[in-house]
Amino acid sequence: MSAALQAVKQFRIRELAPKIKADPTLLNARPKILNPFLPHKNPESGRWAPPKYSLRRQADLVKQARASGMLHLLPPGPKLSLKELAAASASAPMSTSAPTTEAVEPVAESSKRWWSGEVEWEGEFKEKEVKGADVGNRLYAGKKRMFKGHKWERTLENRTWERKVLLKDMQSRIERFRTTYRRKTPSPVSPARPVAYSKLPF
Repeated sequence: MSAALQAVKQFRIRELAPKIKADPTLLNARPKILNPFLPHKNPESGRWAPPKYSLRRQADLVKQARASGMLHLLPPGPKLSLKELAAASASAPMSTSAPTTEAVEPVAESSKRWWSGEVEWEGEFKEKEVKGADVGNRLYAGKKRMFKGHKWERTLENRTWERKVLLKDMQSRIERFRTTYRRKTPSPVSPARPVAYSKLPF
């Protein structure tokens, strides 16, 4: 047995064994198990419990299940979409070994494939719609330009237009400025004008 298949098997046994030991009749049924990839809300306290497996461990399990062809045995989660899980379940081979009541002890009956039976995972997984995920371009999807560029590059067009407008009638603006502020500019050869207030010596 490969290491990838062994990891998936250990995951299933870890989640199924407590339920089956408590009620052996679940071998012939479809047991309900909390999805360990999703957070769950405690109905009594109203608090949310984090997922049993972190995102890193989920990614490792999905990678190993995909390598061993057992992707349909994992529950849906952030690292395994419902669409991908449905495709894996449709292409998964049917198990030929029927589960028996002797497969309650996973150590003694390790050859039985009771751990690969169907499971109803409790918990609703809502996928986030990411723009551009279908075409493989999530970084620049929904943006006007692909690269933001420097600030001087983004404002170059407006600054060029403003400079062109100002230079168009610059000569007339200079003449207007000189005639308007000529009286306010003191002459260096004229005597100083008296002021109405006296300056202090310090």
